[in-house]
Amino acid sequence: MVIIMKRNFKLDNLDCAHCAAKMEESINKIEGVKHATVSFMLARLTIDADDARFEEIMDAAQKAVSGVNRACKIIR
Repeated sequence: MVIIMKRNFKLDNLDCAHCAAKMEESINKIEGVKHATVSFMLARLTIDADDARFEEIMDAAQKAVSGVNRACKIIR
């Protein structure tokens, strides 16, 4: 049985709405992510993902974020 956890994270150095949309699109493609949203206005990532693989998923999410903007970091 897969347990889905919803968590929120601050994004440091998120600099534009277009980047936020690209990050959201990339994170939603990660295996184990049920749903993710990136809010430019709040500089926040909300992610619903497989709890058993959450650290692995968050590592992949950071790679996706860095692929759009190298300076942007997910604050865990």
